[in-house]
Amino acid sequence: MSGISRRLLVATSLSLTAFLALALIAATHQVSDLDRQTRALVHLIRLPGLDAGMNGISALGENYGLIPLIALGVAIVWRSSRRWALILPLLMAGTGVLQLVAKWAIDRPRPNLAAWGFPSGHVLSLVVFFGLMTYLLAMSTMTRSRRRLGYVGCSAIVLAVAFSRLYLDAHWISDVAGGLTLGLAYLLLTIFLVERLAAGRLAAVVRLDSEAQVQLADDEGRGADVDPIAEPV
Repeated sequence: MSGISRRLLVATSLSLTAFLALALIAATHQVSDLDRQTRALVHLIRLPGLDAGMNGISALGENYGLIPLIALGVAIVWRSSRRWALILPLLMAGTGVLQLVAKWAIDRPRPNLAAWGFPSGHVLSLVVFFGLMTYLLAMSTMTRSRRRLGYVGCSAIVLAVAFSRLYLDAHWISDVAGGLTLGLAYLLLTIFLVERLAAGRLAAVVRLDSEAQVQLADDEGRGADVDPIAEPV
């Protein structure tokens, strides 16, 4: 196993452990002091003029925001990595299933008393989407300055949506953290499995090609060792 694979597994384990710890607390339907304090701080900066903007930012995590975002992502990634372009829609569909199962299992109310608050599905989905974009940027041949600009843009969008969910009183800060950690664990595990499978297939192709070349060389060698048959005059 390569060093990158080991790091991916370690990061996956840490993210999953953090999510499970948050989920166990959320399952008791208790709200921590940090949740309450964060909510109080966010309320201090609430202004009527910001409501429309926050709703617009939050819409990126809704189905009608995610579908065009996924389509755009596939179009962008297709030229550089058709494998990931095909996986992206399936990956994002998995986030929907994952968040529904987690919300159903935990069933903790939101700050506005609506049901199914933990984890934040908006944050989970966008962490997976923009996390994958960040990974593909890191693997690309773009200049370092362009990659850094992409990293900042992806991070800024995820943070803006996360804040909008707090601002709109749709989630506690622990709900947001739950979406972040579960999304990271899911994404990192997917990257590990996909790249591991791709590396295995490449190694198999190289091995078969090498065996074919050895077999061809042996056949040519045996042909050269055979004495030519003298033809009668």
